[in-house]
Amino acid sequence: MDLFPDPPSLIKEVDAAKIYVLAVTTTPKSWNHLQTLLTGCKRIRSAVGLHPALVSERSIEVEEVCAIMPRTRYVGEVGIDGSPNLRPSFELQRKVFARILRESAKLGGKILSIHSRRAATPVLDALSIEPGFGAGVLHWFSGNKKELDRAIELGCWFSVGPAMLLGTKGRDLISRMPPHRVLTETDGPFAQLNMKPLLPTDVTVAEEGLASIWGISKAQVSQRIFQNLRGLLGEEEKPL
Repeated sequence: MDLFPDPPSLIKEVDAAKIYVLAVTTTPKSWNHLQTLLTGCKRIRSAVGLHPALVSERSIEVEEVCAIMPRTRYVGEVGIDGSPNLRPSFELQRKVFARILRESAKLGGKILSIHSRRAATPVLDALSIEPGFGAGVLHWFSGNKKELDRAIELGCWFSVGPAMLLGTKGRDLISRMPPHRVLTETDGPFAQLNMKPLLPTDVTVAEEGLASIWGISKAQVSQRIFQNLRGLLGEEEKPL
């Protein structure tokens, strides 16, 4: 949310609309800034992150992430990206992600929003090495069916958005995900729809796509996603 043109106005709109939002960040400095903006917001939570695309330049900031982690239940966006332009930093990305997972396990387990573009197997390998890391929500998962099955076996959750629902592969993967472990996302402002950055309120587009895949009404999708959120949060923290 901190990367939209006018974050304060957007945050007010989202809060007024009573939408539950996990706002991920790309750096720990972004988390500090976002925390200030979110003062008084009841339904928006922030996650401290270090995006894999920035690791080559800012890997040292992983220690700042770990220092902040005791103050938040949410971590993200973190993970590994195997895209060709990021291959030079691949091993460094793995080390940074492993460091975050170790810290998460040390702290009793956090909820992580995890990036795994072209790196599903390395991400799942890292999760299996550190089973006490908490709950992993695979953001915009794009691995193959075998990797999806492994992710399911590891107890992963999945967040899906309008952009993922546009493609045949994305829809096929979603149809194979356990419905009780699916959450919605937008990935705005990076993801777009009709040439415009997706807003948090555009999550309804994802609900419409899920209704088609699951064969239920949009209202039933909304109810299911809400219950899934409660299941992810457990008894420690429930939606207001």
